[in-house]
Amino acid sequence: MKVTYYFIVLIGLSVLTLNVNAQTDFYSNSFVREIKIYFQESNWDYILDSLYVEDEQNRMIGDVKVDGVFYSDVGIRYKGFSSASINRVKNPFNIKLDYVNKGQNHEGFDKLKLSNVIHDPSFVREVLAYEIARKYMPASKANFANVYVNDTLIGLYTNVESVEEDFLKKYFGSNDQSFFKGNPEGLDLNGENSNLSNTYGDNFEYYEPYYAKKSENSNDWKNLYELINVLNTDEQNIDNVLNIDRVLWMHAFNYSVINFDSYVGYAQNYYLYQSENGQFNPILWDLNQSFASFRLTDASTYYQGFSVDEAKTLDPLSHYSNFSVYPRPLMTALFSNSTYSRMYIAHIRTIMDENFNNQDYYTRASFFQNLISTSVFNDTNKFYSNIDFDDNIDVTVSDLIDYTGLADLMNNRANYLSTYDGITGEPILINTTDENYEFGGTVKFSTTVVDGDEVFLFYRFSTNQKFNQLSLNDDGLNGDEIAGDNTYSIQLENCSNTIQYYFYAQNDSAGTFSPKRAAYEFYSLSTGLPKGSLVINEFVSENDNENTDEVGEYEDWIELYNTTECFISTDSLSVINSTEGDIDFNCSGNLIAPNDYLILWADDDLGNGSNHLDFKLNSEGEFIGLLNRNGEYLDSLSFNAQNKAFSYGRFPNGSGDFTEMYSSFSTVNTEPSDAVFNSHLYLFPNPTKDMFYIQTTLEIPYEIRIINLNGQFVSDIEIIENGVVEFDSESLASGIYSITILKDDILETKKITIIH
Repeated sequence: MKVTYYFIVLIGLSVLTLNVNAQTDFYSNSFVREIKIYFQESNWDYILDSLYVEDEQNRMIGDVKVDGVFYSDVGIRYKGFSSASINRVKNPFNIKLDYVNKGQNHEGFDKLKLSNVIHDPSFVREVLAYEIARKYMPASKANFANVYVNDTLIGLYTNVESVEEDFLKKYFGSNDQSFFKGNPEGLDLNGENSNLSNTYGDNFEYYEPYYAKKSENSNDWKNLYELINVLNTDEQNIDNVLNIDRVLWMHAFNYSVINFDSYVGYAQNYYLYQSENGQFNPILWDLNQSFASFRLTDASTYYQGFSVDEAKTLDPLSHYSNFSVYPRPLMTALFSNSTYSRMYIAHIRTIMDENFNNQDYYTRASFFQNLISTSVFNDTNKFYSNIDFDDNIDVTVSDLIDYTGLADLMNNRANYLSTYDGITGEPILINTTDENYEFGGTVKFSTTVVDGDEVFLFYRFSTNQKFNQLSLNDDGLNGDEIAGDNTYSIQLENCSNTIQYYFYAQNDSAGTFSPKRAAYEFYSLSTGLPKGSLVINEFVSENDNENTDEVGEYEDWIELYNTTECFISTDSLSVINSTEGDIDFNCSGNLIAPNDYLILWADDDLGNGSNHLDFKLNSEGEFIGLLNRNGEYLDSLSFNAQNKAFSYGRFPNGSGDFTEMYSSFSTVNTEPSDAVFNSHLYLFPNPTKDMFYIQTTLEIPYEIRIINLNGQFVSDIEIIENGVVEFDSESLASGIYSITILKDDILETKKITIIH
């Protein structure tokens, strides 16, 4: 029994999930979706127009049917900057399904973003561009949807996956890190906008008008400013704060398909997410004006705009070779490094080879047009004619501006880039790495290279880690068998159970990767873990007073301990609390150093990071199991009801039986001392800022006295019930207090520090 002297009633809010349906892929581009919006107000368009004019983020309440599935009380507003207008019938929509009914979603998605296909007579630019981008980097899924309001067809829209929590979790393993959008409060057509330069000053507060903060961490702005500062002043350490390869892929994509309503043109329409390894990652957004639909500026040679013909021959190194009207450090700081520049051109080569030189883009564009042709013809509110739709995949359509034909643009662009410096003349790589190895052993990485001067291995032991770089040798040393035979090798010792890697080779003019889509795609080796190499070392199943997670919450936790001298990856491991159900690799992304610890928070909150599990522990007792990639147990235990004053851990550390002990939390478990456990008085947590608890071995009744530093009695209570005694310190000023416990001739005193 627990004795409580401060009583709080907490009312739990139940979360109702009205529809979680994962049988189909909502963003499959093999179908045209049907989305029907319903408003009670007959003047719904006037209300939405007013909200848009007032630049409010408020929403109208309505209902929606998605492919016949009904959702009530959703929040609806227009979206976009130039694509919405009070003079248009067909405006873009932003629909928040859980606006009122928390947890309401469609097939796991709680927000719908519907674009009105302005600036694209072909109707396929956005969907095609996202499909290409997803081959090389995290990017939204996109398809088509017929949209109705009050059962009146408004038109055919593109339906684009929102870059929010679920997207981040899917691609980065977390969604609670620093997250920004390059989205200035007021777009300055003659300004720097969200260009990541440091010209706004040396205080992160000066940057707030230019970047929309999407996360809720106290250090978000500090993290963004660190990125800006390093990018502009410390090129040697950019890799510590920026995923350089991901940035090179973004630039390669934008310049391949002339997507300049992006970082290139006005330095906007991109996201930045800081992954758990500390690197910021760019994420593409708003591709509706790709394929040269946007030609207002390149912020360089054609800063006043460029023509369709000029789009075909735009220099992908213009900001480095020529000039930037306004700083573009995300390009120039990288392109000034000759290796990064060759990597960038190698990525352009891959994009062109896999999508345009082989005419795959034309096949996909034709498929999309055949899929949507009936819907386009039925769309009486579209911005271009049916003839324009039919023609624009091949030739330029003239309206307010010239909308270049996709084939005309990309066939000519492919021809131009085919002769660009660095596109040809690259080394040839043949991967010959041996896939058989044992945990902790040595792996020899070898690749045969033709016409290469330098060869590098990039490797990591876990998904959320940065890739490390090593030079391979052709000198007969460190695993290389024969000097000068064009086979480059290196030996990596003390290898983890998982190795992810890729190769890069270059000569004085060009570079190449293996695999071609590295680092988004990579090779992988894995091996089993020996029994006893990784163990469940300690856990707490009722934590409400000691040790908080990254967001300051008291959560149950499980400590894993690496007993070996090698790194252990958790990428193919799982921790479970039931022997029933499917096994999911819910620990992926963590790397445990030799003789080190990993705390896993059992809080059923996967979005908080890769060290959070999809279940909570039962304080009354249950099962915990640690499984390897084959579903075999590396370790397991069952426990009974736990005393909240203590943890349950192995002694000796890492190998002994489980016993009750004082929490050691990510440190060596120490033997429970008889003197400590036989003490009449134990206080925790100490220091404390709110609740504190008293554990005693005395039989009731006994007396507890609280005395301040002035010797004044703050409290004097007789305890008549067994159990942990719980106090709320809210009424006590910050300071040091003496806690005394008395019974007959037994008296014991300890001090506690209270900090508010």
